[in-house]
Amino acid sequence: MQLRLRTVMVCVALTSFVLACSSESTSSTPAAAAQQPVVVTPGTVPVPVATARPVPATAMNQNECVPSPSPEEIPPEVARNSSLWPLPNRDYASARANFDSNISSDTIDRLEEVWTFDLPEKTNWGAAVSNPLVIDGVVYFQDLPSNIFALDFDTGKAIWNHRGEGPSVAPNGLAVGYCKIFAAVSASEFEALDIDTGLTLWTAEIELTDHEGINIQPIVYDGLVYLSTAPRSEKGLYLGDGVGIIYALDQETGDIVWSFNTVDSDDIWGNREVNSGGGAWFPASIDTERGLTYWGVGNPGPWPGTEEFPNGSSRPGPNLYTDSVIALDHKTGELVWFNQVRPHDNFDLDFHVTPILTTERINGQDRDIAIGAGKTGTVHAFDADTGEELWVTAVGIHQNDDLTEVPIGESVVVYPGALGGVETFMAYAEGVVYVPVMNLPTTFTASSKKTESLDGTGILVAIEADTGDILWETEFDDLVVGSATVVNDLVITSVFGGTVYALNRANGEIVWSYQASAGLNAPLAVAGDTIIVPAG
Repeated sequence: MQLRLRTVMVCVALTSFVLACSSESTSSTPAAAAQQPVVVTPGTVPVPVATARPVPATAMNQNECVPSPSPEEIPPEVARNSSLWPLPNRDYASARANFDSNISSDTIDRLEEVWTFDLPEKTNWGAAVSNPLVIDGVVYFQDLPSNIFALDFDTGKAIWNHRGEGPSVAPNGLAVGYCKIFAAVSASEFEALDIDTGLTLWTAEIELTDHEGINIQPIVYDGLVYLSTAPRSEKGLYLGDGVGIIYALDQETGDIVWSFNTVDSDDIWGNREVNSGGGAWFPASIDTERGLTYWGVGNPGPWPGTEEFPNGSSRPGPNLYTDSVIALDHKTGELVWFNQVRPHDNFDLDFHVTPILTTERINGQDRDIAIGAGKTGTVHAFDADTGEELWVTAVGIHQNDDLTEVPIGESVVVYPGALGGVETFMAYAEGVVYVPVMNLPTTFTASSKKTESLDGTGILVAIEADTGDILWETEFDDLVVGSATVVNDLVITSVFGGTVYALNRANGEIVWSYQASAGLNAPLAVAGDTIIVPAG
């Protein structure tokens, strides 16, 4: 049987690498694409604005998506594309593992670039940070300026485009379900688009202060769309009077069903004009049996403090629920449990990475666990029902991060710094967690911080999920920002300088690499014989 491998990339663009495995055809379209809608005439950039207006029947896709009168808990698009990449972390457990792909250590050296889609705009943070989704033969992607693209999986040509209204607080991204695309199109507007045309179906205005904004790739389940806000930043510091709130919206109408404030104080710990914090930067994991959503929560501010309030003295106490894992009832938003990893954080060490849900045998008992991590540079396993911490493992360089405050008039170098530790998604497969780590320091005084440069290093760490023991570490001379993704016997990651690496996940040996034409700051997707890499 003849093999052909392709890849897809977004270099200030979106690029696709694909592996096709067929003796009769060179098509790389995934099996689920048999249900793909007829392609609408491709568009071009610059991006046209999609507006909510009736579409004539003759202009509609002949096989357009038809919403169910009684929507299923798991959206049909997610269910029928489970072998592809229908969710931000592929599945609701956020394992980021694909065993339905043709790509392995035996075939990866045959990967070749198939198409590149140029992104028309970028922000100060670049063009791409979100995870592409692959559903029914279409790649859905949102760039940082909030533009949304539906691209043909095989060719990379635009099916439709939808212009955003401006950047969200970042990161951002899409969710797909119930014949809709869900996304923030600005820092305060969240929209549902028709999956076939990109036209707006509804817009939800999230009520915010001027110092807050939507900042997340959403996730959809059981008729609800889950998203979060976070405080805005200026010159690298949170603005006062900004809090992170988690929302569940009705997928049909955009109405708010429930909200949960990740700051447990109405006056933001006593100084609303100065303090801020919380919010979820990454989408939740969802336990569909328990009916729980699991979130990592960001840090409090100001960090480390101000001239008037050094060392976070404007916000006394632990500053709940910052730097925590929280479990919320998916229907009501009721807090079921929380575990705060770092009370009264003064060093911007969010515990924000999406928890991975799995079952492990621990001390002779099968335990359902949630594995979380963050810029703390630590990985933790929690009991999924109670939040009890079962193990914790430090990864990367640690220096002075055990300080609770900085002596007045002095400065200290802290590892991990405000841009270090575990910044991006982990992956899980067969009892092992794969953790991307950035070794990057920040210099703190009692009232200021400074990250000298982005000239740091990174490691990918494999950890036993039942014990927290480290199995292997592989070092890189660049920052590992591209998350971890398991594909059969490989784990794939990428570094800030633009190189994608595939490692043998048994021992961490690098077996393949690819140099993109731009820097990498986003997770990738694997679908069938294709890797889709956002770059820029």
